[in-house]
Amino acid sequence: MATTPTQVRIDAEIKKQATELFESLGLDMSGAVNMFLHQCVLRGGLPFAVEVPKYSEKTLEAMAQAKKISRDPKVRGHKTINSLKEDLDK
Repeated sequence: MATTPTQVRIDAEIKKQATELFESLGLDMSGAVNMFLHQCVLRGGLPFAVEVPKYSEKTLEAMAQAKKISRDPKVRGHKTINSLKEDLDK
């Protein structure tokens, strides 16, 4: 199979997150993009629904707050439900 180099412009943060995700799945960016394009051709369109989510402002604010909290190194995480329960009981 012949390949051809292709350039696309991607948001730097999205590329970083996608690269980490693909690596955890055993893929590189090229493999993931090829897989996506194959699925587009096989399905005759995008392999997922494209829609505008209809979240309320309150939900969007909660999602932004959760994202901020999840990236805060000072916030303690829990690996087990028992650990979480212990902290909640304090």
